[in-house]
Amino acid sequence: MDAMGCQKAIVQQLVDEGAGYIIGVKNNQPTLAQAVQGLLEQAPARADGRTWHEHSETDKGHGRIETRRCVVCHDLSAIAPVLQDWPGVRSVVLVQSTRQPVRSGRFGPRSTEQAPEPSWRYYISSEVLDAQTFNATIRAHWAIENNCHWVLDVNYREDACLIRRDHGPHNMATLRRIAQNQIKLDASKGSQKTKRKRMGWSDDYLQGLFGLMPGSVSHAQISSDG
Repeated sequence: MDAMGCQKAIVQQLVDEGAGYIIGVKNNQPTLAQAVQGLLEQAPARADGRTWHEHSETDKGHGRIETRRCVVCHDLSAIAPVLQDWPGVRSVVLVQSTRQPVRSGRFGPRSTEQAPEPSWRYYISSEVLDAQTFNATIRAHWAIENNCHWVLDVNYREDACLIRRDHGPHNMATLRRIAQNQIKLDASKGSQKTKRKRMGWSDDYLQGLFGLMPGSVSHAQISSDG
């Protein structure tokens, strides 16, 4: 869960329902963010594998080399007063990412002269996991988020939307995701962008996709007819 979900009431609800969590920490909770950052800055040079864990991995692709270093601390006694209002926290996590752009060369990829782009992300978690597992779990979450955002921006121009007032942004985001989910159910040929346009061109296709007409065709029928 990203930093927007870093609210005491949300964390309490997750604990009450017996759910685990990994939640991003940013300056929307300044006291918590300062405490977590301060503790993780005290990480020893070598993790002991008990209260401190560390793991690094490097990937190449999409025109860059990315290194992700994950540091985890399970001994939270030093920040216990701050965490008393945050139920269930058993670990704090740092993920440091560094991206180095590369370019293709005759003898393989070469680093560019552009400086690496470092970033730091902090998390609280109810789980007691090692750094490698945290690293993989957080990366998987962001892969899903990035893919979803890319589709919504390209097909629905979400970032260019000028709706800002009241519940408008939330309502429009919900409608986009409903439309996107329905389009995914249609297995007929054609890109998602084409199917979105078809929803605007054909009332029969739109109503059939949402099951709004009596005797409307199923998704399997849409697939075979399309």
